[in-house]
Amino acid sequence: MNRVILNTILISCVAITACKKKQPPVVTEVPVNLLKLKTQNVLYFDKYPATTAALSQVSLLPQIQGAITGIFFTEGTHVKKGQKLYEIDERIYRDNYDAAVANQKVSEGNLVQAQQDADRYEYLNKYNAVAKQQYDHAIIALQNAQSAVKSAQQAVKTAKTNLQYAIVTAPFDGTIGFSMVKLGDVVNVGTTVLNTISTDGPIGVDFIVNEKQLPHFEKLQDSKQQTDSLFTVLLPDNSLYPYTGKISVIDRAVDAQTGAIKIRLVFPNPKNFMRVGMSCVVRVHNEETTPQMVLPNKAVVEQMGEYFVFVAKDTVIDNPQAKTDTGKHKRELLAMQKKVQVGQTIGGNIIIKTGVNPGDRIITDGVQLLHDGSQITTANKIGPSAGGKGGRG
Repeated sequence: MNRVILNTILISCVAITACKKKQPPVVTEVPVNLLKLKTQNVLYFDKYPATTAALSQVSLLPQIQGAITGIFFTEGTHVKKGQKLYEIDERIYRDNYDAAVANQKVSEGNLVQAQQDADRYEYLNKYNAVAKQQYDHAIIALQNAQSAVKSAQQAVKTAKTNLQYAIVTAPFDGTIGFSMVKLGDVVNVGTTVLNTISTDGPIGVDFIVNEKQLPHFEKLQDSKQQTDSLFTVLLPDNSLYPYTGKISVIDRAVDAQTGAIKIRLVFPNPKNFMRVGMSCVVRVHNEETTPQMVLPNKAVVEQMGEYFVFVAKDTVIDNPQAKTDTGKHKRELLAMQKKVQVGQTIGGNIIIKTGVNPGDRIITDGVQLLHDGSQITTANKIGPSAGGKGGRG
């Protein structure tokens, strides 16, 4: 009897369970913000790492050998063309100069004597009062004396030049660096570097571009309508240099290994604010010729080097909970993932080249919670604290 009762209870439980309808799974809609994609004219800057360079720079090398006996400048300061910088021991070179001058005077005295003899023998030769051989010897002696004077004069010039080389002067206006020699150091001709001088302004800024960009920069160089803001520079502290530049030189050849070419801009440097060798960033003012699609960076998702956005799409789905025919269909808003090609980044925005169309509703906030086909809602938009700025349908 008990067994029968137990079986009856089990059958009743099974029947009750089978009669209950299965509840549909609960779907959570992700709150998002939408942005209706539009096209607009775009201005932006192409940026290139760059290095400052002097338009003129020279290493000072001694032209004579000797010990440094004087240094007449302050390191790191501005010097003028012709300013005295170093003095090399001149005593030997002054003695050589004095000796060359004395030898020139002796040669000039011998020339006077030879000239007198030649004149005398020429007069006697007219009357056949002297042997022909003696006359010829007198003329030859005069010519030799003349050549000796010329040689002595050249020796004086050489000795004077060497004496002048004992004083090293600035070849042009510029900034002089740290001295590579000290008082008493012995320097050698053409090998010992005394110092380096570079011009202050204008100053060059060198950067590298790909050969594919070369025609664009050649057009900019040839153009006579360059805007004042076409070339600007960001300094190492990310501040904007207050002066604008122009293209000065495009290198003669493309590097065959890298496919790159160097371009030099020239900027004013009135206060010597830019120093040679500084790292900076060149900004080239650019403008797209046609209106572009622009989205906030946060709307674009990168996956394995590819870029995607989510587009909101209205979809009609079956509603099994509806009791009437009019409610059997339900409208839902779904997130559809689209692969896009991106262009230039402009501050917090990015240009979209392909993959979406103007008029599409792009999801700008909440993309981290989405996958292709996610149900979304704009009823509870994300607040500013979560990074949203309000949706636009």
